[in-house]
Amino acid sequence: MRRVVSFHYTLTDPSARTLDTSAGGPPVTYLEGAGQIIDGLDEQLRTALAGAKTRVQVPAAKAYGEPDPSQVQRVKRTLLPVEGELKVGDIFQAGEDRHAPVVKIVAIEGDEVLLDANHPLAGVDLTFDVEVVAVRPATPEELRHGHAHDADGGGHCH
Repeated sequence: MRRVVSFHYTLTDPSARTLDTSAGGPPVTYLEGAGQIIDGLDEQLRTALAGAKTRVQVPAAKAYGEPDPSQVQRVKRTLLPVEGELKVGDIFQAGEDRHAPVVKIVAIEGDEVLLDANHPLAGVDLTFDVEVVAVRPATPEELRHGHAHDADGGGHCH
């Protein structure tokens, strides 16, 4: 039986620096096994019950993967869809299509720019401090659609 799980979390990196948290906002709600959260977290929450508080360690390979050298490319500055001055660390979408990759400038060498399209957390082992708020069976409609609907399963939110 696949479930819909709602949880709050605080995400930290190996140096215990907080990277993200759901505190102060709504919990994350997802359909197990639907690819809505990273694999390593989904796998480790499969048996969690409502009210559980747990620390989940997710190795980089089961989070955002290892950095892929093929995702780092050198391009001419004139080809970038960015106006104004560029600096190392700038992040932008590499095209006008909303599905275009997000890239980070890792070096500027004359009229060429080295871009990295790897996820910013690629290669990083992650720790999630999780509090499971609710767990319920997925509805047939959610299973057909491949994602959770509203938190109580009644309405249809897209």
